[in-house]
Parts: sequence; structure tokens; C-alpha cells
Amino acid sequence: MEQQVNGAMVHTTIATHKPPAYNYADAFWCTYLVSVVAASIAEIITYPLDLTKTRLQIQGEAAAQSNGKTTSHLPYRGMLGTAVGIAREEGARKLWRGVTPAIYRHLIYSGIRIVFYENMRDKLLKKERDGTFPIWKSAIGGVTSGAVAQFIASPADLVKVQMQMEGRRRLLGKPPRVHSPKHAFKKIMSEGGVRGLWKGSIPNVQRAALVNLGDLTTYDTAKQLILTNTTLPDSHLTHVLASGCAGLVAATMGTPADVVKTRVMNQPTDLEGRGILYKSSVDCLMKTVENEGFFALYKGFLPVWIRMAPWSLTFWLSFEQIRHTLGATGF
Repeated sequence: MEQQVNGAMVHTTIATHKPPAYNYADAFWCTYLVSVVAASIAEIITYPLDLTKTRLQIQGEAAAQSNGKTTSHLPYRGMLGTAVGIAREEGARKLWRGVTPAIYRHLIYSGIRIVFYENMRDKLLKKERDGTFPIWKSAIGGVTSGAVAQFIASPADLVKVQMQMEGRRRLLGKPPRVHSPKHAFKKIMSEGGVRGLWKGSIPNVQRAALVNLGDLTTYDTAKQLILTNTTLPDSHLTHVLASGCAGLVAATMGTPADVVKTRVMNQPTDLEGRGILYKSSVDCLMKTVENEGFFALYKGFLPVWIRMAPWSLTFWLSFEQIRHTLGATGF
């Protein structure tokens, strides 16, 4: 535009404010996909530890059943012995038995928990004016996102647990219950209907809420504390330190609920789809403590922690790196 200034014509430009460009990398669907990819990578790498943990959690139950209310002297091989035993007795490939439904679970679970938490943090609960996110808000976000995600993904987790125990059943001379994830899904549906797909969902949701309280809340809080109180940038080292804290806290808080969840899901059912060994998660908790002692609730803690530490590390490093590569903001 031209205008006259002191008798001379001067060209002036009117500034226009363009809206910020849309960043697909921060979009809902992209965050969801990145979460699923990162979780799948972490799951495949650490899955043998998950299988070992599940077998250890069932050992005490089998011992108690074999001798009434007293624990029989069945061989407890420990974490390493159990893993080596599975590889030797069933084949090394069986260390990944059930990994397919585990990945199916993460297609739902991991995507929902991350997206749900980020939206609660950024839009519902909201950060403080200085950009910090109080730990109590983070805890609410972690518990809620974990519970919602796990409830929706519970059927896939049920199939995974049943697939994991098949090798053990066959070694004990018991007939196989399921032959594949598809067969397990059909069997559960035929015995308990749609409701049967959510067998054990209550302890499952409880576990997920506690694990995410430990994982999401701890990672988010630890990362912010590191960035705020040290000179470390938002880098791989920061992610490693934060994920290490997250894995330890998640394992400590989630193992008792994980033991109960595994036993409720693995128990046989009657013709109406009701559990034969336990009436509920509370009943399972009480019987486990009564028959095996309080520390039975932490059976498999070492493999849980050893799995959660590298799982959390692999997931968060993959998640943050993929986001950075795509041009998204950090978590």
C-alpha cells in the first residue's frame, strides 16, 4: 500500500498474522501410532521375562493345590532356572509363546493410555502457569488412563495369559486348553460369552492403574524434575534416568495386583464361566496370603522389575526418539 509522507510516496506493508502451521506429528492419531510402535518394540524385546514371571506366579498356586492348604515342596527354579527350563524343555521359541495377543493388546492399551494421559495433562487437568504439572494431577492422570486403557484391552490380556500357560500344562501331562490365540478367543466366548472376555478384568484394571501410576506419573515427574533442577537437556540420558525410576516404582506398586490378575485369569471355569478356584480378586488375594504368606504377592517381583526396567527404557527411548524424528514435541 502507498501513502504520502512529507510529500513523498512511501510503500508500506501491512503485517498479516498467519495461523500456526498444523503439525501432524502432535496430532491424536500420530501420538497413538507412535505409542503402539514403541510398545510393540519393547514387548518383543522383553517378552521372555514376562513369560517367566507368569510361570513363577503360578508355581506357588500349583503347590498349594497339590497339598491342601500347605505348600508342597515342588521345585522352585527361580527366574533364571525357569527361563532356562522353558527353553530346554519346550524349545527356545516358546519363550515368545503368547507374544501375538500381547502385541494385539498394545494396539489398544498403549495407544489409549498415552493419548488419554496427554489429553488429561494438557486439556483437562492442565499444567500450572509456570509449565509444571503437580504430582497429584499426574497421579490422577496416570491412574485414570491406565484403568481405562486396560479395561478396553482386557480380552487380549486374557488370551495372552492362557497362551503363556499352555507349555507348562503339556509338560505336566494335562490336555491343552487352547492351540492358538484365535482358538483361545473362541473358547472363552463359547464358555463365558462376551462377559467371559473380561474374566479377571477387575484385578487387571487395578494392576494397570497402579502400574501406570508408577510408570506414567513417575516418568513424567522425574523427567520434569531432572530438566528443572539439573543442567541436563531433554536428551537420551534424561530419558534413561526417568524411565529407570518409572520401571522400579511401577514394578513395586504393580506386582501384587499382577499376581492376583494372573491367577484369576488362569483359573479353570465352570459351565457358567465362573471361576472354580477364586470367587473374586479379593478372594484370590486372601487365599494367596493365607496359603503362601504375604510375600507370595511379590512372587515374580525380580522378573517383573527386570522386565519393566528394560521395557520402560525401550518404550520411552523409542517413543521419544520417534516423536523427535517426526518433529513432535517431547512428552
